[in-house]
Amino acid sequence: MTDISNLTGLELRSCITAAGRLELSLAEVPVPAPEPGQVVVRVEATPINPSDLGLLVGPADLATMVAGGTAARPTITATVAPQHLKAVTARLDQSMQIGNEGAGTVIAAGPGAEGLIGKLVAVLAGAMYAQYRVVKADDCLVLPDGATAADGASCFVNPMTALGMTETMRREGHTALVHTAAASNLGQMLNRICLKDGIGLVNIVRSAAQAALLRDQGAVHVVDSTSPTFTDELTEALVATGATIAFDAIGGGRLASQILGGMEAAANRRATAYSRYGSSVYKQVYIYGSLDTRPTELVRNFGLTWGVGGWLLIPFLVKIGGDGVAALRQRVAAELKTTFASHYTAEISLAEALRPEILAAYARRATGEKYLINPAKA
Repeated sequence: MTDISNLTGLELRSCITAAGRLELSLAEVPVPAPEPGQVVVRVEATPINPSDLGLLVGPADLATMVAGGTAARPTITATVAPQHLKAVTARLDQSMQIGNEGAGTVIAAGPGAEGLIGKLVAVLAGAMYAQYRVVKADDCLVLPDGATAADGASCFVNPMTALGMTETMRREGHTALVHTAAASNLGQMLNRICLKDGIGLVNIVRSAAQAALLRDQGAVHVVDSTSPTFTDELTEALVATGATIAFDAIGGGRLASQILGGMEAAANRRATAYSRYGSSVYKQVYIYGSLDTRPTELVRNFGLTWGVGGWLLIPFLVKIGGDGVAALRQRVAAELKTTFASHYTAEISLAEALRPEILAAYARRATGEKYLINPAKA
């Protein structure tokens, strides 16, 4: 066991001031001794997810970024417009820790957790953009032999989200689903799950290149929202799959409405009688992202049997309970290097994460691009 009595480590911190200024920095903090049932993890890989970006940069205007500090301890500042401050009132003038998930090696443990020392583990515990993290032993997932920290870094948020979507589909009585921004790492993972499990999936993408990427991975139904025949292609895919539930990462604009309209058109293909209230087939769109920050527009051409709501991973996991979560985690561990494999655009250090050109690149949230922070990297 490593002696951590005088150990310190760097953490990436984000603060939005009441004056409307985003401040990103690296803070050096002491590593506390683990209490009973806790372990100290040396973090070796932690991904930059869209949910992390929401806390990292918030509503700051990154076009106003200014770099400062030193090469080893860089800083970034940017402007937050006054009209956006109300939305982040609860976090003003607080130095926030970032990073939902990650993986690394257990270097110390409190009483009752010594069996994890030396193990490579994945963790969903928050504050993972750090060189060291003290977490509950029960929150650690021991990675299988042959796995690396990079393999396990993203084994919670995207895999559990993708499995949560198919599980929600089943629990709510649907048999196939629709996913938007489908060429993302999450979307590619969901495609592999659906192919493996025999679930009908309609993948909505935003370019011909993204459509080709998914088709090369075996996706059967891929539609490009920029195509002039998008509506017709979407309807045909919905007829073929019978999908009546969708998970939308876009959020703004009319895409959710177009999906509901396509589901209604598909249902009417099978109708045996006319109803002025629309089909009796229940249609559901869950919005789980905000790649488009405009208002969500609904054009009411899909009858009266429908719903639009929000979907988040953590409330879903609470709903299914401990046994349900354990079953999902077990599947992720078993298929870590196949179904749930993640691929990264670049591996960067904590300091590199605060270089303006790199921050601007990962903050674009470009479909299919995913960055990995290695806090141990010099």
